[in-house]
Amino acid sequence: MTTVRDIYNLMDEKAPFSMQESWDNSGLLVGCWDAPVERVLLSLDITPAVIAEAAERGCQMILSHHPVIFSGLKAVTDDDYTAARVLALAGAGIAALCCHTSLDATPDGVNDELARRCGLTGALELLEQGGVHPELGPYGVGRVGELEQPVSVEEYVKTLKTALKPNGIRFYDAGKPVRRVAVGGGSCGSLMGEVLEKRCDTFVTADLKYDHFLEARAAGLNVIDAGHYPTENPVLDVVERWLAGRFPALEVLRSQVHDEPIAYD
Repeated sequence: MTTVRDIYNLMDEKAPFSMQESWDNSGLLVGCWDAPVERVLLSLDITPAVIAEAAERGCQMILSHHPVIFSGLKAVTDDDYTAARVLALAGAGIAALCCHTSLDATPDGVNDELARRCGLTGALELLEQGGVHPELGPYGVGRVGELEQPVSVEEYVKTLKTALKPNGIRFYDAGKPVRRVAVGGGSCGSLMGEVLEKRCDTFVTADLKYDHFLEARAAGLNVIDAGHYPTENPVLDVVERWLAGRFPALEVLRSQVHDEPIAYD
């Protein structure tokens, strides 16, 4: 029988929790280490709807990217959004394993999968190195690679709409072809300087601020904001493969109720 600890150990092997940022809160956040797990639900976030779904589908664990708890709780009551979710998880006997910035940084994690979806080929560079793992080697946030053939920004945006399936895309076209591309899953606008240092012509990320677009225009950089959910959710395909490869008897389900929360008119 697969246990919570077994799944934690696999994720610690593939995306070591030691890689997480100092401000992060990845790991087992709710649950008992030796509890058996027959079904696990994968979701980018642990929302009330996802918890209800997990309970309805008979799951003993939710494995998510974003942590259900980010900062310390001083009380666990149902009038607080975070605490109410913890209560719901505990009440239903559902463990919460959250793999956030460790999954962003690790090889084959969020950013490598995003780079593949964005059509980057060949060896990828780290956009920002976070460290060197004794077994997995260099790790860090973002990736840099190239397209096989240059395309216009307009063509590339169409490609990303198909590959990432966002509800909408915001972008700035600097008037140059897309060839050398940096990608950063989730909110990576703060890495604009590193993108320019890597001599990229295009940056694909999410949650860009108005000032980021002004900076990109001044620098002559194509920027594409494809959304937080669409740039990170593809990693769940990777996690599903990891789990299926290690635990063939484990039933791995994908959330059917959680999707992109942002709509565009």
